Amino acid sequence: MENMGSLLLRLATHALLGLAALVCGIARAQVPAADPSLEQQVRSLAEAGTQNKPAGVSRIDIQVGQLDPRLRLAPCQKVEPYLPSGARLWGKTRIGLRCVQGQVPWNVYMPVTVKIYGQALVATAPLAVGAVVTAGDVAQAEVDLAEDNSVAVADANLVVGRTLARAINPGQSLRMAHLKARQYFQAGETVKLVALGNGFSVASEGEALSAGIEGQPARVKTESGRVLTGIPAGDHRVELAL
Repeated sequence: MENMGSLLLRLATHALLGLAALVCGIARAQVPAADPSLEQQVRSLAEAGTQNKPAGVSRIDIQVGQLDPRLRLAPCQKVEPYLPSGARLWGKTRIGLRCVQGQVPWNVYMPVTVKIYGQALVATAPLAVGAVVTAGDVAQAEVDLAEDNSVAVADANLVVGRTLARAINPGQSLRMAHLKARQYFQAGETVKLVALGNGFSVASEGEALSAGIEGQPARVKTESGRVLTGIPAGDHRVELAL
């Protein structure tokens, strides 16, 4: 007769073998991270979100990346793609995939690159930091507008005569971030303060309390002694939205 120790050992062995078979079955049922259906759902969402091309856009190219190939996702009857909060279909971004119908919920993010092409200025030759841009330094070409967060410049009138804050390689698109910010006035100088309302504007004069740097707020003291903050908008001019 089989003793109690041998019986317990045999039962434990059978239990372990059964558990191993169950685990293997679950592993086979898992969804691989490289499942083409997941990639297609991501692409479909990105294509739908970029269907209406903005003005000036010639074409859009969507490149779907891959999840970590080591990732194993639990079986799911319904996967929902979505655009995460704060994300946008522009440049390097990501699209979420979440299991909304399955025993084990999961949520992952698929890397996506959205290339948006349009006409903009590119450098015709190497341009060094501190160089003043001339008309011959730039030319129109099709560029990926979404390659950089800074706005690509399409109008040569906006860059000719400007000083570069960064070096630019030949063929590289010219961005607003490449240009040195202009200074419109010094602190202590008299400036024109223009208050802009809905369909009207009111102009007065004041004393600049800070330098008027392009894109940066400037403080101005009015004739009545009030201190207001506005945006430099030209030579000795500050605009204030009402």
